[in-house]
Amino acid sequence: MGKTIKRNVRFDSHHIRLKKGETEKPKGGYEYRWTTDDGKRHSVFAPTLERLREIEEDLIVDEHDGIKTDVKALTVNDCYWLWKDMKRGVKDSTFKNYIYMYETFVMPTFGQKRVTQVKKSDVKRFYNRLADDKILKISTIDNIHNILHQVFQVAVDDNYIRLNPTDKMLKELKIAHNHEVDKRKALTLAQQELFIDFIQKSPKYQRWYPVFFIMLNTGMRVGELTGLRWKDVDFESGYIDVNHTLVYYNHRDALGCYFSINTPKTEAGTRKIPMASGVREAFELEREYQRDTGVENVSRVDGYDDFIFVNRFGQVQHQGTLNKAIKRIMRDCNDEVIEKEGIENDPVLLPNFSCHTLRHTFAPRLCESGINVKVIQDVLGHADISTTMDIYVDVMDELKKREIASFDSYMAKSRETILNMGLQTL
Repeated sequence: MGKTIKRNVRFDSHHIRLKKGETEKPKGGYEYRWTTDDGKRHSVFAPTLERLREIEEDLIVDEHDGIKTDVKALTVNDCYWLWKDMKRGVKDSTFKNYIYMYETFVMPTFGQKRVTQVKKSDVKRFYNRLADDKILKISTIDNIHNILHQVFQVAVDDNYIRLNPTDKMLKELKIAHNHEVDKRKALTLAQQELFIDFIQKSPKYQRWYPVFFIMLNTGMRVGELTGLRWKDVDFESGYIDVNHTLVYYNHRDALGCYFSINTPKTEAGTRKIPMASGVREAFELEREYQRDTGVENVSRVDGYDDFIFVNRFGQVQHQGTLNKAIKRIMRDCNDEVIEKEGIENDPVLLPNFSCHTLRHTFAPRLCESGINVKVIQDVLGHADISTTMDIYVDVMDELKKREIASFDSYMAKSRETILNMGLQTL
């Protein structure tokens, strides 16, 4: 009897034996077809047989590890909708910002990509385009990355993909764009005194004294301060009750731009702050100014009213307005100092700073005074003691530098004295 010939043995045009499911296409390239346990048919294509078999091996490994191989049509936007539906445990303002960032910058373009086809190089290219073409700040791209990483993690957790392609990609972007996040610089004691003294004495800027003095001497976040109501200030006990924050939304939605009341940034943000010397008087000055000028609060935000700090129209103060006021004060103050003392004398000048700098200035003043770190954490509303300790360590390092500089000066004077005494005995 003759040998039985296996009819299912196939070869490609290069005389390479083809495996089950492999086909050479008439117009070039190769295809691999397979059927999953649910009866669905699938296929992948590759330009060469070698590349096709690499894909096949990946499919085998994915199947062994539980990675789904039948979701090639799943897009990044599909995962976003899953993430959006499941996301819990974040403040409403934060979640709205997430949605705005993703739907503005990701959804129309990158979001349409298939999840299984996104590579790290695609993510890098997308981030670079945001930085170069869209001219977005690295801090904004950081927010986008935070959302996108969570979206891809949904795909990882549901076994659609093996690895998150956004892992460590932001770090690479920062390096590529030579981005360094500078620590917010606090005002020195001399700068702080110059700022307050100038406002206090300037008829043009006296109206800003209460809000900036209180910010400097309570460490309140700007939203906490602008949202403060008269009922939140207990003049009898000497405490400020921080229990909410004023948030400004500037998203492109049906509601447009609007203010809203939110909970403090963290659970630790709900706190009582003792009024330091001068704070009570600053509140009284604000009340007196409004009484003398006829300013009355007309704002009502989410059921909250009777706000302390309002503009001349009686509306709650906008953070942007406060920052603009600081810029004008800084400019005019420095002009006055330079005119009086001359730039060649290296006078104390105000740096470029914002409202948040005032909160950041309060922290080192507390540390320098020797107040217990836990008390500082509670007053500032830090959720994590490490945040407070970072400030404390920075202050201590600066104090050590000053002390060593003082020691050097003392030793230099001592050496000079001894040298002079020696010369006199000769």
